[in-house]
Amino acid sequence: MALRDQLRVLVVDDMSTSRGLITQALDSFGLRNVNIAADGPSALQRLAASPAHLVISDFNMPGMNGLQLLHAIRSDARTRGLGFLLITGRADREIIEEGRKLGMNNFLKKPFEAPQLRAAIEAITGKL
Repeated sequence: MALRDQLRVLVVDDMSTSRGLITQALDSFGLRNVNIAADGPSALQRLAASPAHLVISDFNMPGMNGLQLLHAIRSDARTRGLGFLLITGRADREIIEEGRKLGMNNFLKKPFEAPQLRAAIEAITGKL
């Protein structure tokens, strides 16, 4: 069975348009086990109910940003080992450095094309 058939992905973004673009791209790669969450707290609830292998999260979200979500994921023994891809329109050095300190696996700057998303995912998971 191919990795893309087994991989469970959680997409976290407060903008429904962005969630839709990411999930469409994932679908075009053959990734079918995709859940979505509109914010960090919802993502943590979803992960508790339905574990994932990879979290693709926006940085800029109200209440809990992507780095705060990453910190919560890395602080929980059940989710500590998940792959984490941060998507941000502000790829400032401080954000990237903080993400790396917290255990971010990769990041992608907005706007991006589907092949860039695939490459960022494959850098974490291996070939899809």
